[in-house]
Amino acid sequence: MDIDAYVAAHRDQWDRLDQLTSRRRLTGAEADELVTLYRATAGHFSRIRTGAPDPALLAQLSTRIAAARGRITGTREARASDLRRFWGTSVPAALYRLRWWTLAVTVLEVAIAVVVGVWTLRTPEAMSALGPQSNLDTYAHESFEDYYSNYAASEFAGQVWTNNARVAALCVAGGITGLLPAYILLANAVNLGQAGAVMADHDLLAQFFALITPHGLLELTCVFVAGAAGLKLFWTMLDPGGRSRGAALAAEGRALITVAVGLTAALAVAGFIEAFVTPASLPWILKGLIGLLALAVFWAYTLLLGRRAVLAGHTGDLDADEAGAVQLEVG
Repeated sequence: MDIDAYVAAHRDQWDRLDQLTSRRRLTGAEADELVTLYRATAGHFSRIRTGAPDPALLAQLSTRIAAARGRITGTREARASDLRRFWGTSVPAALYRLRWWTLAVTVLEVAIAVVVGVWTLRTPEAMSALGPQSNLDTYAHESFEDYYSNYAASEFAGQVWTNNARVAALCVAGGITGLLPAYILLANAVNLGQAGAVMADHDLLAQFFALITPHGLLELTCVFVAGAAGLKLFWTMLDPGGRSRGAALAAEGRALITVAVGLTAALAVAGFIEAFVTPASLPWILKGLIGLLALAVFWAYTLLLGRRAVLAGHTGDLDADEAGAVQLEVG
């Protein structure tokens, strides 16, 4: 193929495609012409790529084709109403649909943490397995409390938020395996129980609860929700209900991504509390009340707005035009 001759032969078509793509309004005839030129240019792109690949020319044509395709199919701009719908409807609906899963995970997590804590406290071998006594003494009397003030508050808040958001995302994204969220939840419960046991062994259990309550109520709840989301996705794979397994997983997966985004915001609040409230020189009762208030707001958001959204038919999934076409199912 003589690439220069080919370009010269079709340059007018490509330029006309650019003109039509850039116009704000098109007549019916111009819209038809745009579609025709788009198809023709796509054919030119394919022929050049096969017969005489020219990277620079292919890049130009690819840009033209993408712009024309966007003009034909239309682009959707994010609007304030979209944000209001997402945070006022989609997120609470997705969280509300997980409420019983979240409650079950919470009860199980607390039970495991208590059992591990009591067993570790009453079993010398289990306590000694956590490390030398000198290390445990340092942990209880210094490290546990110093953890919240070793870094600048703003830097610490960012670290906590990033780590917790990563854990939540792993629970949701790894839910299809069933094992990853279960492992993360189990490890979280065991670590919490062991930490409580070490503090109780040094008569510092009150300090343990005083330090974890302000941020921990919301933070742990977010972890429980993320774990519940992952396990629900796994259950959907096992029991898709009346839908095909692919359709069920796609719908639930999109809704649970909404959950992950919502938890990112909640974990940012928990990180702020952990960095600025937990180590602050405030009465412990006030810190605890701040933690309770944060948790109450989260559950009010979930239960009140979520129930209203679900009753209105929302699930947290994308709208039909955003989710794309799905294969029709019979039966």
